[in-house]
Amino acid sequence: MSDKTMTRQVLLFISVLSLSSVHGQVSYSIPEEMAKGSLVGNIAQDLGLDIKRLKSGKARIYTGDSAEYIELNKERGVLLIRERIDREALCGQTTPCALHFQIILENPMELFQITIEITDINDNAPSFKKNEKRFEISESAVIGSKFVLEKAGDADIGLNGLQSYSLKPTDNFDLKLENQVDGSKKVEMVLRKPLDREKQEQVSLVLTAIDGGEPRLSGTVQIHVTVLDANDNAPVFTQPVYKATITENSPKGTYLTTVSASDADKGSNGEVSYSISKNMDSVSDIFHIHANGEVTLVGMVDFEKAKHYQIDIEAIDNGGLSDSSKVIVDVIDINDNAPVISVLSISSSTPEDSLQNKVVAMFSVHDPDSDSYGQVHCGINENIPFTIKSTSNGFYSLVTDSDLDRERDSEYNISVTCSDEGVPSLSSSVTLTLQISDVNDNAPVFERSSYEAYIIENNTPGLSIFTVKARDADWNQNARVSYILEDSSVNGVPVSSYVSVSADSGVIHAVRSFDYEQIKDFQFRVKAQDGGSPPLSSNVTVKIMIQDQNDNAPQVLYPVQTSSSLVAEMVPRSADVGYLVTKVVAVDVDSGQNAWLSYKLQKATDRALFEVGLQNGEIRTIRQVTDKDAVKQRLTVVVEDNGQPSRSATVNVNVAVADSFPEVLSEFTDFTHDKEYNDNLTFYLVLALAVVSFFFIVSIIAILSVKCYRWRRDRMFYKSNGNLPVIPYYPPLYADVGGTGTLRHVYNYEVCGTTDSRKSDMKYVRPYSQSVISLDGTQTLPHAQRDTLINDDGDNQQKPPNADWRFTQGQRPGPSGAGGPPEMAMGTGPWPNPPTEAEQLQALMAAANEVSEATATLGPGTMGLSTRYSPQFTLQHVPDYRQNVYIPGSTATLTSNPQQQQQQQMLMQQQMAAQHQALQAQPSEAAAQPEPPKPAQTPASKKKSTKKEKK
Repeated sequence: MSDKTMTRQVLLFISVLSLSSVHGQVSYSIPEEMAKGSLVGNIAQDLGLDIKRLKSGKARIYTGDSAEYIELNKERGVLLIRERIDREALCGQTTPCALHFQIILENPMELFQITIEITDINDNAPSFKKNEKRFEISESAVIGSKFVLEKAGDADIGLNGLQSYSLKPTDNFDLKLENQVDGSKKVEMVLRKPLDREKQEQVSLVLTAIDGGEPRLSGTVQIHVTVLDANDNAPVFTQPVYKATITENSPKGTYLTTVSASDADKGSNGEVSYSISKNMDSVSDIFHIHANGEVTLVGMVDFEKAKHYQIDIEAIDNGGLSDSSKVIVDVIDINDNAPVISVLSISSSTPEDSLQNKVVAMFSVHDPDSDSYGQVHCGINENIPFTIKSTSNGFYSLVTDSDLDRERDSEYNISVTCSDEGVPSLSSSVTLTLQISDVNDNAPVFERSSYEAYIIENNTPGLSIFTVKARDADWNQNARVSYILEDSSVNGVPVSSYVSVSADSGVIHAVRSFDYEQIKDFQFRVKAQDGGSPPLSSNVTVKIMIQDQNDNAPQVLYPVQTSSSLVAEMVPRSADVGYLVTKVVAVDVDSGQNAWLSYKLQKATDRALFEVGLQNGEIRTIRQVTDKDAVKQRLTVVVEDNGQPSRSATVNVNVAVADSFPEVLSEFTDFTHDKEYNDNLTFYLVLALAVVSFFFIVSIIAILSVKCYRWRRDRMFYKSNGNLPVIPYYPPLYADVGGTGTLRHVYNYEVCGTTDSRKSDMKYVRPYSQSVISLDGTQTLPHAQRDTLINDDGDNQQKPPNADWRFTQGQRPGPSGAGGPPEMAMGTGPWPNPPTEAEQLQALMAAANEVSEATATLGPGTMGLSTRYSPQFTLQHVPDYRQNVYIPGSTATLTSNPQQQQQQQMLMQQQMAAQHQALQAQPSEAAAQPEPPKPAQTPASKKKSTKKEKK
């Protein structure tokens, strides 16, 4: 049915809701397969809406998740077909088939339900699943036998669906239709007339299915009936022997031949089946015979294993009757085997200086194919110094045919390829790896023909400058390069004192610190030597260029700075602006920008009067000189270089603003130089502070040591229980070196005094030798001259006591309150009266106090009295007792020999007489003599004084 002849019926149903007039439902009915853009209906008119309302309400179709087959044209207010609708695809056999969607309006919101029913058209013909159907019916089949036929199918529904069947021709069979529960019909073919195979072996029928549409459509299926016969004949082969050929390695399924056996019977009785005899299991795995008599290949045939095959074939019909035949198969050889290469021997390496025709490998080749397929030719890859020689049948050797060079090729991968003469030719290859061992035939080669390197002056010794690198084309030990600095000199100095070369790495180090101002560049040669035997070497020239560093401050050449004289530049008061006063001349021994000097005025008496040229150092006036300007002008100019960091120097320029020399002379008479502050002023201040702090700490420690010593000494006296310490005496200029120094022997003097006895002891230990030391400590005298020396000392060389001796006359040991004679005042006479025990103790305590007090006033070069009291106490602070030893509590004087003792006794008597005369002549002096200070009292002296007071 076409669109032109088809009448479209539209059913409009509008149902108005009871609560609102804005909701409604419209239904349409359209046929399937309408073209795109076809009109469905005027929805605006059917819903009673204005087209403007559709536009203002933004009318749209809502279908949910289903496909949109309908579209809304708001300009016309109609529904149109958007996509072609196939009812069978949309609903199948379901009836009725309809589309449901909604039209939604806004402002205000309205919803309309739209239903479109899709009606069926006869667009599908009945069809069968198969185009033909075969039946085998024996000629002995009875009349009325039923044979079920296949039903047809139609996608349309109703009248357009399947309605009836027809079968033609109807000579032997009739068609029978039977309704079933599901509404379909069962189709059967019924035998109405007996079959006769001898008259008609095949019967062909046509079954037709017809629907009820306009126009009617139909579908057909072919039915083939085969009439079967009875079995009354045995099969017979057409040939007793069949022959076939096949090439080896043919694929499975390859056809060999076809055997044929005929049977006079028809149908199943005339069917013949073929098989391979069961006693040929090995053959049945290689060949197979099909039901039609075709013999095919199912295994692999190899000419090298079997050249011929014989196959026994049997033919059997369904009745069990059979016949036999034989198939002979010849296998044709093909070139299916590549040559097999077997390496018999190969050298792992060969030296690069090997001679030609040296055998490096041996191998054999075998091809199992026949005739020309087994003929083999071998070759190797090109452009290699090797060739192949055939030694015997199937055996080959690989030999050298040119010179070898390991530096060019250290290893050869030799591909040996052997091919046969088949078509196509087959080949095999094997790769032989041959190492070329090294021979020291290459000298080291530097990367550059010469080297240039730069180093900044004032470098640290040992600094790495740069690296020379040489490569040796040899290998291993022959390629191990060592670097040697060749002997040469630079300005008469060996180059080894400038640089050194690392033997392994070639790194060049600076041995010393370079000074650009002394040497700007130098060159030397470095030799690279390999480790071969004999070694090979090469050398290269290296040039080191010293780069300048700003390490020199500018030096001012003019004006010359002197501390003894004063130089001043005169400027007349009539000088105009730009008047050249003087020019500061300075130089810098550096080079480049480090020597570019600039001049700046650091300070001046009047900055508004002078300026300094930045580049030329010229000092000029920048204004007119007036009478108000001071005569004495002092300028400080800084000369600074352009280095990084920059260095500078300062110069003071004295300028006299005057018209005459006398005026200048009078003004500059009292000119004094300003104090110049050293750049290291801070350093000296810190150093001075550190020195003062050090001496202060040392003084504190010394004071504490003295205090501690005094405390220990007082503790010692209080705990002595009357036993006084021993005060050893040493002669002047005597050094206590324990017998190992200047003196060979030790003189020991020991004085013992007690508080409970009026006895005192003096021990004098004589030296072990008969030699004495001279007074100046520079000569040792024999025993024969000792007496003479002692006599001379006693008579003529007796010295007065040291001026630094602090004992007054009243403090010296002697009678209490008694003044000594003049001899005693000079320290040369004996004590006139025996002192009391208290006086002895008083003298010893006073001496001990003087020893401790004298510690702070000691000078260098003194001799220690005793380590028990103070190591710095010297004999210059006590009376000079070089010749005599005085024993407290006694008038005796010990000397070193008997003669001296006699002389001393005579001298003592003379002195006592002189003292008596002096006392009588000058009583006033004795009376006016101040009383000596009382000595420190000890517990023993306190007891004595108490007893005297009681008496």
